[in-house]
Parts: sequence; structure tokens; C-alpha cells
Amino acid sequence: MVRNLSSSPGGAAVVEKKVERVRKKSPRYKVLLHNDPVNTMDYVVKTLRQVVPQLSEQDAMAIMLETHETGIGLVIICDLEPAEFYSESLKSKGLTSTIELEN
Repeated sequence: MVRNLSSSPGGAAVVEKKVERVRKKSPRYKVLLHNDPVNTMDYVVKTLRQVVPQLSEQDAMAIMLETHETGIGLVIICDLEPAEFYSESLKSKGLTSTIELEN
């Protein structure tokens, strides 16, 4: 924004710069569950609910079925630290899990 100041000698132009703060969002990560021939469907559902408590029984069942049918299922999308925690917790219970950056 350029403003002409009539009270200043020679009508000098003053440039006012508005400071804009842009909040950069932290990247989000997908926690993925991979199908395996070892664990039962019931065990997978139970483990998903233990590791990610906010999942309902229906959500956990849907993730398990997606994983079983397609080979990979999306568990949750979240910040890096919880994503690492969820993935490691699933691994510690015998499931195969990875994380990847959300598009």
C-alpha cells in the first residue's frame, strides 16, 4: 500500500507493509496396516481398538476388512509422533504396520 503524505516535504511516498502471518500446517502421516496370513481377524480388530482407542468396533472392523481384501488398510491420519507410536504399538503386538506422508 503506497500512501502520499501531504504533510511531508515534497509529498514523499511512504510504503506501509502489512505483516501477514501464515500458519504452516505440520505434515500429516498415514498409519497403514498390512495384511498377514498369521493373525486372526478378531485379534486384528481387538488390537486396533487397544492401540487406537478412538476407533469404534465398526471402524476397526472396516480397517481389518479393507486390509484383508486389498492387502493394506488405512488406520488413522495424524501428526508424525502419534503415527510413529501407533505403528510401533501395532508392530509390538505382531501386526505389520508402516507410516507414510499424507499427500
